Amino acid sequence: QVQLVESGGGLVQPGGSLRLSCVASTDTFSIYQMEWYRQAPGNEREWVASIARSGRIKYEDGFEGRFTISRDNVKNTAYLQMNNLKPEDTAVYYCNANRITGQGVRYDYWGQGTQVTVSS
Repeated sequence: QVQLVESGGGLVQPGGSLRLSCVASTDTFSIYQMEWYRQAPGNEREWVASIARSGRIKYEDGFEGRFTISRDNVKNTAYLQMNNLKPEDTAVYYCNANRITGQGVRYDYWGQGTQVTVSS
């Protein structure tokens, strides 16, 4: 079992920046793919970005350039740097850790979410 704790959310003005952190309680952090999702009120949860155990990074269309995902395997932490924030970025941001075993079984773990509000 992996516990994930997000932090770094808050209220920011349009054009501002925030860095979200996700700390994982596991000694095997490096084997997990880390992802960020977000969910705005009334919307479905949407995928934002992922960073694989290899370090390969992917972004949903529209996020690359403003958002940067990274990880620190020594600190068991994943990050989401968000720049030039817009009111439509307002959402609860969730961290996800996942891995697929050699038998094809996928394990997913979720954090509790951190609120990001972009408003003047």
